[in-house]
Amino acid sequence: MNPAPHQADSDEPHRRRTRARSDWDFHLAAVISPPAVGRSPAASDIIGAIELDPSDRLLATAGIARKIRIYTLATLLPPNPPTSACDFYLCTPAKLSSLRFRPAAASLLLAAADYDGVVTEYDLETRASVSERDEHSGRRIWSVDFSSGGDLGASGSDDGVARVWDPRCHDRGTAVHAGTGPVCCVEFDRVDRGPCLALGCADRRAYVYDLRAAGEGPLAVFEGHQRTVTYVRFVGGGRMVSSGADGAHRMWEVGGREVRVYRGHGSRRSFVGMEVWGEGGLIASGSETNEVFVYDFRWGEPIWVRRFGRVESGFVSAVYWRRGGGGGGGGGGGGGEFTLIIRGSDGVLKFFSCRRS
Repeated sequence: MNPAPHQADSDEPHRRRTRARSDWDFHLAAVISPPAVGRSPAASDIIGAIELDPSDRLLATAGIARKIRIYTLATLLPPNPPTSACDFYLCTPAKLSSLRFRPAAASLLLAAADYDGVVTEYDLETRASVSERDEHSGRRIWSVDFSSGGDLGASGSDDGVARVWDPRCHDRGTAVHAGTGPVCCVEFDRVDRGPCLALGCADRRAYVYDLRAAGEGPLAVFEGHQRTVTYVRFVGGGRMVSSGADGAHRMWEVGGREVRVYRGHGSRRSFVGMEVWGEGGLIASGSETNEVFVYDFRWGEPIWVRRFGRVESGFVSAVYWRRGGGGGGGGGGGGGEFTLIIRGSDGVLKFFSCRRS
């Protein structure tokens, strides 16, 4: 899809459909526009990805423009003036679908999954690629992730397979899941640091595998979405949230029981972005209506909705919680301030400070 150029929205929050009580205040902190490229910026970075390095210093973004843009996070936020310039960018041979920094690595290693079925790791200190993995025979990879210790990687692809591999060697990984439809998302349990991998598929199901006994089949299968499952996120305490192209997020107990359904955002054709902030008990969601939605774990309706731009100008394609940022710690209580980073399909980045009211 080719949305029109971004239109700046008002500073006033767009509160349509916001009914649930909110314990949080959100304030726009910064807007980063994409650099001029001699053509409509709307074509620059559809299906975006956002990732922060483990030190909370560098921000990486990517999309279909075949570029990874690297920013120093501190330079983007007040009191610094607005900018569109990144520190540097890396050109890639294919369109990108997913980014993930490898934890506990000696260098700043960023993995990028692409439409040609390759996971490439880049060393951001040398600005060079250091490894390539073709785990899926050239089929598009939708998602890449690492375990909390960085000793395992996982990828999901159009070939219907989720593979787990050792990023420190080049041996072909193990197929944990092989289904009839694309695997659209993979996520290790990095919250409780358990031995589990979750994945979501075009067969409308989400799965959790215990990697100690993956050959015995999934630990749990979650059925309830009416369309492709696009994101899965562990939230701690034995719970997980899945997102579907049916316009719903669903919270589950890892044992299989559905806890709650969250509706209000629009998602029928696009990967609109979903992230959870477990400590704060919040879910951030993009929308095809070019809005960002925030849900409280406790209620099925959104507690905050913000217009990103005109509906016809695109959609919100990626969201990211900056955990432990601002003046707070890692917890969800007290007066600590956190940052919600939002990316539009037109390449615009917006930063909202989030504080408990």
